[in-house]
Amino acid sequence: MVGALGVVFGDIGTSPIYTLATVFDPGDPHPVPVSSHSVYGVVSLIFWSVMTIVTLTYVTLVMRADNHGEGGIMALITLVRRSWTSSGSAPKTRHTTMVLAALGVFGAALFFGDSMITPAISVLSAVEGLAVVDPDLKDLVVPITAVIIVALFSVQRRGTAVVGRFFGPVMVVWFTAIGALGIGGIARNPDILHALSPAYAFVFLTEHFHIAFFALAAVVLAVTGAEALYADMGHFGRRAITVGWLGLVLPACTLNYFGQGALVLDDQSTVTAPFFLLMPEWSRIPMVLLATAATVIASQAVITGAFSVASQAAQLGYLPRLRILHTSASSIGQVYVPWINGFLMIAVLILVFAFRSSSALAYAFGMAVTGTMTITTLLFLYLARTRARAPLWLIVLGGGALLIVDVTFFAANLTKLVHGAWLPLLIGVCAFTVMTTWQRGRVLVTKARRRAEGPMREFIDGLATREPPLLRLPGTAVFLNRGDDTAPLSMRTNVEHNHVLAEHVVIISLTTEPVPRVPDYDRITVDDLGADDDGIIHVLARFGYMDRIDVPHTLSLLDPAQTEGPLDLANATYFLSKLELRQGDAPTMAPWRKRLFIATSHLTADAAASFGLPLDRTVIIGSRIQI
Repeated sequence: MVGALGVVFGDIGTSPIYTLATVFDPGDPHPVPVSSHSVYGVVSLIFWSVMTIVTLTYVTLVMRADNHGEGGIMALITLVRRSWTSSGSAPKTRHTTMVLAALGVFGAALFFGDSMITPAISVLSAVEGLAVVDPDLKDLVVPITAVIIVALFSVQRRGTAVVGRFFGPVMVVWFTAIGALGIGGIARNPDILHALSPAYAFVFLTEHFHIAFFALAAVVLAVTGAEALYADMGHFGRRAITVGWLGLVLPACTLNYFGQGALVLDDQSTVTAPFFLLMPEWSRIPMVLLATAATVIASQAVITGAFSVASQAAQLGYLPRLRILHTSASSIGQVYVPWINGFLMIAVLILVFAFRSSSALAYAFGMAVTGTMTITTLLFLYLARTRARAPLWLIVLGGGALLIVDVTFFAANLTKLVHGAWLPLLIGVCAFTVMTTWQRGRVLVTKARRRAEGPMREFIDGLATREPPLLRLPGTAVFLNRGDDTAPLSMRTNVEHNHVLAEHVVIISLTTEPVPRVPDYDRITVDDLGADDDGIIHVLARFGYMDRIDVPHTLSLLDPAQTEGPLDLANATYFLSKLELRQGDAPTMAPWRKRLFIATSHLTADAAASFGLPLDRTVIIGSRIQI
């Protein structure tokens, strides 16, 4: 649980720094007037938004929809995809699930936008506390923020477990401190506790809807990080996250929000920076330092979530095969994706230097969060109905109420579209275009490759009757193949041009199952390809999308009785097929999407390293394919 505190709760746990100040920001295009009535309404609205969206929707409901322990919107997409590939699915059902899966991909794309904006706004908001301590330090806010962000991304390679152990105790101190500050504020004006009643939120929404509706665009900042809780569930487990939220994070944040509200009721001038002005003057510099550390951890939550989403998306065919490093030898799927890490660091630095303040970024922040939350809720309700067989009346009434909350927040953020909310939508559209283009292009390349490879059994059966006769050399050759029904291009090319083949041949196909991990005992299936004396076998190796792929280790699982003779794996030669993609004239995709697909293919990680092949015994044979 301490590790989860150090990784998962940073984002939502640092929201008190900027949420209330953003709601009452006089520079907002739709400002909320500061009055005792609005303070009670806003604080009540914040509390009940957190209870509804985070505690009820995510912690209580959505986190139950795990895919063998893994969470996040990509896990929901996997479950939805599994429902349309199930036997007996009606065409209408398949169409619905395909639409929902596409919507889920857009939600994942929005989460990447969240992963860029969160580090920028979180660290900026904390370092801006220096300007509260000494206005002359204002010019140092952006440079200090940039240095902190570079340092943050530099330690990601050490892995989630190490980062969590280091940051966990810091977050325990953080939540204890903000809870204590909140108690001190409440003691000054205990009447703020009346805002615990949902009546204040309801009255504020109904009687002052023209004000409250626009306020929702800032109130949503209190629930940012809820999707990160779900995305990081596979790292620490649902129980640790639930206990951490209910036992420490929720009480501490609630106390601090109410303490800030009490402070503003006493002195409305403190609304510009209620978080830092809530604390005694002597403690502000230590709290700025602690807040900076906490916002670094806030960034950690979405960065880790981005690694998980990118890894799962690559395994499911929505992104190229990226270099993915597993940072833990335990069964928990902790990964580090170097390309995503570098890309996010550059994107975050651009946002910091472009927007230069947390208030400017706040308008952009809510759009990514509310979009992802709405899609997550929609997918969950669909799965609750189709897989859990929840009663229709419960889905319509209960689920409809949850969707109304999410859609209302999303609509409120649309009012900030020209003031920065366009940014996460632009990022989401770009990421969605890349992901769907890659998925479509991958299907086209697979079809073209299958035509070039030809049927495997026909090719294998023809080896014995080739003219001139095929020379079989001592040794073991391993040919990696995409499927189990076509001949590997590398094998076909080697036979047709060199007229030789190893005495023992293993054709191995790797498949990614829609589950996080596959145990070794269920890893491989062997096929003798219709003959038990030609020394050629096919091995189907199954991996989960969070598994580390190691082909030599997988082959060591083979029983000698399955291999038509002893395999010399210590000296085996591995053959890979490398495709050179060219844009063709066929109307399969728009020309610009073909160019995007070919450009994206250059991000593909080295296959030999990805599959754990020994580089000194790996041969790469190239082929050209037009799309």
